[in-house]
Amino acid sequence: MVSRRKFITQAATAATAFTILPRFVLGGKGFIAPSDTLYIGGIGVGGKGQSDLTEMVKSPNAKIVALCDVDDRMAVNSIKNFPDAKYYRDFREMLDKEKGIDACTVSTPDHTHAVATMAAMARGKHVYVQKPLTHNIFEARTLTEAARKYKVVTQMGNQYGSGDDVRKMKEMYDAKLIGKVTRVWAWTNRPVWPQGIPTPTGKFEVPKELDWNLWLGPAKEIDYNPGYLPFNWRGWWNFGTGALGDMACHVLDPVFRILPIDYPNEVECSTATTWEGFFKEAHNDDSCPASSIIHLNFPRKDGKGDIKLTWMDGGLLPQRPAELLPDEKMGDWNGGVIFEGTKGKIMAGCYGLNPTLLPSTLMKTKKLPAPTLARVPEGHYVQWVNACMKGFGKSELSSGFDYAGPFTEAVLMGNLALRSYAIQQASADGKNKSYTGRKKLLWDAKNMKITNYDEANAFVKREYRQGWSL
Repeated sequence: MVSRRKFITQAATAATAFTILPRFVLGGKGFIAPSDTLYIGGIGVGGKGQSDLTEMVKSPNAKIVALCDVDDRMAVNSIKNFPDAKYYRDFREMLDKEKGIDACTVSTPDHTHAVATMAAMARGKHVYVQKPLTHNIFEARTLTEAARKYKVVTQMGNQYGSGDDVRKMKEMYDAKLIGKVTRVWAWTNRPVWPQGIPTPTGKFEVPKELDWNLWLGPAKEIDYNPGYLPFNWRGWWNFGTGALGDMACHVLDPVFRILPIDYPNEVECSTATTWEGFFKEAHNDDSCPASSIIHLNFPRKDGKGDIKLTWMDGGLLPQRPAELLPDEKMGDWNGGVIFEGTKGKIMAGCYGLNPTLLPSTLMKTKKLPAPTLARVPEGHYVQWVNACMKGFGKSELSSGFDYAGPFTEAVLMGNLALRSYAIQQASADGKNKSYTGRKKLLWDAKNMKITNYDEANAFVKREYRQGWSL
């Protein structure tokens, strides 16, 4: 395989010696020249990884040439869909051997996003990475800086960030239909997988199709348990980022795309408490909570006050706005978001879908703004493919790391609060609870540090297993 970059270099050299014939003369109808082909390697190709690759090849310029997954069972469909692609288990081996790859998709569990993405970027590969961008705040900052350093084209996989509805919502906001926003409510029905439960126990034989050591990657080494795979890893801090990590990069995208904010300066939270006996808590520090409420404070970039955001998950909901009729839906099945402004409110479903002024009758009586923002008719995936073809800095992307990195940091600040909340509850001996009230954590975004509760800083980054550091 001749990579696109190598082909272009060779063609430029050869151009001084002869005239390059038109593509249709060389390749016939439908031929795509190597210089017009983006060679992609998939890292994590089951589940969401499979659908990511399927979306990529909707572009005639995208070609999947390598596949990597630590679990052969999850890779079956992608191997069938792309029979000419070489298959690997270790993404490091794939990147070392497949020199012609131009770009990579990273659709692994959350805990390996950063190490796989960094390995690809350091080799000059463009990257498309599933949400949340990383497992922790430090990784998000590091990948954002690395994307600039290596000059690669990046995109986070919050695909509705390229949708029309979030742009309609921004146009409504920019038209000052609701005035200055000071308050945001956001929620999701997730988790729809187990959370707030005891840690899986027992001894199990590792399936022959699975490389458990590679699946663990940078995470703390523990015994294999089928309770973590193929999807329930989301509910365990060692691997996943819980309901917030799974859904906030969708639900909160309108917030960060529309409002003048980036990093929060304060966070506090509370979580559901489960009991295994009378006054005997069944709290488990390994598992993400069954439900939570997170309060974040964001200074406006223009210095004109703050915007307060409250997140709820696990079935918890904010109070219905007074402007919403009793039988009208609040958001949608997956969740929703409400902007409260000085002149009115906007509500949208999960992913920013169906933005609606409240009361909803205003959608008929108010003059809605004409479209002013460019749409993305090709969609999130092909947008990235096209940008890769043009090269670093030559195209606008919906969720390039300059946007997705700070966004992910803010999202994961909620998880930092959740994990430190458990520490705040624990007594000195770590067994009995002696908790009288949650702390408000003060965040120094520039230095990535909680300034008033040092124990919380343990969750800014993680300890990596040997051989897996960034």
